[in-house]
Amino acid sequence: MWVPGVGLLSRLMLSALTRAGRFCILKSGAVRLMDVPAGNRRGLSDYYPHLMPSVGFGKSSSRVYRCRSETKRYITSPRVAETLVRILRGKRKSCQLFLECNPGPGILTRALLESGAKVVALESDETFIPHLKSLGKKVNGRLEVVYCDFFKLDPRSRGILTPPVMTSDMLFQYLGIEAQPWSKGAPLKAIGILPPKNERSALWKLLHDLYSCTSIYKYGRLELNLFITEKECRKIMANPQNPGLYQALSVLCQIACGIKLLHTESCLSFGTYTANGQLAKQKHRESLEQNLCFIQLTPHRNLFTGTLTPFNYDVFFHMLRQCFMKRNAKLIDHLHSLSPIDAMHILKQIKKNKDVKVIDMYPEDFQHLFETIECSKDDNYKWLYDDFMEDVII
Repeated sequence: MWVPGVGLLSRLMLSALTRAGRFCILKSGAVRLMDVPAGNRRGLSDYYPHLMPSVGFGKSSSRVYRCRSETKRYITSPRVAETLVRILRGKRKSCQLFLECNPGPGILTRALLESGAKVVALESDETFIPHLKSLGKKVNGRLEVVYCDFFKLDPRSRGILTPPVMTSDMLFQYLGIEAQPWSKGAPLKAIGILPPKNERSALWKLLHDLYSCTSIYKYGRLELNLFITEKECRKIMANPQNPGLYQALSVLCQIACGIKLLHTESCLSFGTYTANGQLAKQKHRESLEQNLCFIQLTPHRNLFTGTLTPFNYDVFFHMLRQCFMKRNAKLIDHLHSLSPIDAMHILKQIKKNKDVKVIDMYPEDFQHLFETIECSKDDNYKWLYDDFMEDVII
């Protein structure tokens, strides 16, 4: 890893010298030095992720991570489970593979098995594991139960990992799931309910993993089928026609994935369990009246066939965060602090007038803006940074 000190813009020099190894500004733009061998930096339309060396399942690594007990939602209605199976399975009779995240009492697990599917139940609460294992006794090996928290795979905190916290490599290698090239279809489907207390953080982590082709996305374009709150669902599907909800998260989700709203269900149809496995009463009237939306997130096959790659995605993240910090400002005002390239020239390239506001830009407009700056040949430097961008989950 290296960061050249010669030729850097003055505002970048100190950061480059004090935080070497993260970013450098080159004549070709911003480069992110990731922990991926140079040999793997090839055509990304057929990007094969580089797998870590085999790790024994259930063994501790050299990282420390403390798992906090959390309140979780579970599907407790057979009617809801049957509805989801009908949506996901249709008339298929083939043995599809599903990763079910925190199945809890196993209501959906049973319905999936009855439909002929194969299920890997990733349960983070040991209380439910004996019951889940009992469901697999008469299904000829179509159920695998693993003590694992899907939403805490590959934590950013460093330290010893003990189940239910683990790496995706530990999990997928244990299950015998091999990496698929990005150009192929989804190797499997995951089903779950985003954690109520850190729903937004979980979404941001999934986006970081997707754009960087790390964690579960090392293994291909995994399809996620998730229950999220109606409020968060409206945000990720928002555009300039919904200015009050539109944000960086909206753009990143829509650029990365095809998003489908499959079903909407009242919170009353779900059970909330405490950390010790006890069914809890929902206290707040707001939570009782709120719906959960069942959405499907399918990564786009052509996400990495253009200028955007797993090695410069964080520049794209940074651009969007900077723009949406002052969402009602004119785009031209942001361009002066984002890039040394003439702002009017950039606007002309993307066919926008000088009065266009951030809030008026659709997701595809932001992608076009990023690609225009990245591909510009009119300047030695493409991007300006006051300090180095970090993988911070907002």
